[in-house]
Amino acid sequence: MVLVIGAALTPFNRRRDGSGFRDWASQAFGDALQMAGLEPGDIDALIVSSESDFFTLQLNPASVFAQDIGLCGAATLRVEGGGGSGQYAVHAGVERILSRRAQRVAVLGVDPSASALDGDSIRELYGYSFDFWTDGLSGVTATGLYALSWQAFAAEHRGTAADLDRIATKNRLNACENPGAHLPRKHTAAEFEGSAEIASPYKRLHCSPLSDGAAALILSAPEAAPVARQPSAPKITGIGAASDLPGLGHRKSPGQFVAKSLASDRAFQMAGIGTSDIDLAEVYDAYAGAELQAIAALGLSGDPITDLRDGRFDADGACPVNLSGGLIGQGAPVGATGVGQAATCALLLEGRYHKGLQPERPLGHALADTHGGVGTSCAVTVLQAGDRT
Repeated sequence: MVLVIGAALTPFNRRRDGSGFRDWASQAFGDALQMAGLEPGDIDALIVSSESDFFTLQLNPASVFAQDIGLCGAATLRVEGGGGSGQYAVHAGVERILSRRAQRVAVLGVDPSASALDGDSIRELYGYSFDFWTDGLSGVTATGLYALSWQAFAAEHRGTAADLDRIATKNRLNACENPGAHLPRKHTAAEFEGSAEIASPYKRLHCSPLSDGAAALILSAPEAAPVARQPSAPKITGIGAASDLPGLGHRKSPGQFVAKSLASDRAFQMAGIGTSDIDLAEVYDAYAGAELQAIAALGLSGDPITDLRDGRFDADGACPVNLSGGLIGQGAPVGATGVGQAATCALLLEGRYHKGLQPERPLGHALADTHGGVGTSCAVTVLQAGDRT
């Protein structure tokens, strides 16, 4: 196991204050390091998650961040896996500690996804994140592919547009209690009815925003953690990853996130637990339907549509999903997303999360889930609470 001794997120939003991604990265790292009770010289390695060089115009971001945050001399690595980049960076940090190549690792995720490029350039760029020859050159959009995948899932599970409204409403309502969220909203039915359709049945309100921001974790081998952090620090006990065919049309079941199921199975096996042990989850909801597809693939529900309607995934439900607001409510600076999910789970397990969202009941395990493509490159992390007595 690996301890999470520090966790921090900057606000996720569209920055108009003159700050840049290097400022946000330094802020997130500094806050996580302070929580860990360490100094920069105590860190052995820096793992950086940044989805695209087009956002930062920085081909070697890890070395630049190491300079900015006082980690020159530490080993550096940049990890990229599309939308799953952040969770893959967490895994790289965990693996470095488990392999005994490092004792304390900083994981830093950052992207100026909202402010770096105009909307048309973003849409074109994300088309290239699928198979360039079969999808990118055709001009297909990410929203179109996600919509097709949801249509297949909804046909099998009898999902409706109202279920998409429920997901977006739930997540943005959660975001109202998250001071760092990009889109805190209390939606009405009329708002969804009037929302512009992007790719049927997805409307604009069913989509996550592009955001700026950063998130950081400080990971430690148990014996290398400061004594004050050892008892209460959450643990990463399981990680798993898997991939699927990048072309949606090449898959046997385009509505199912098969790779996500494989990734979660591997994470659960490593953690030595089952899906029934998960008390809450932060899952990848770039689009509202993708949350339900993830819940099904992760095994968190055998009937996700019914459980959604019954409130199982609400903030006060049996298994809250995306208490942070998810990508739809909290926002989506892509490289920071997976790191932020793991940080959120760690803070919740330790009882340090935002007051209006922190469950009162004891928490045992949490799950963080991210993917690139349309469920193509999937990464899942299982965390366990430390001793809070």
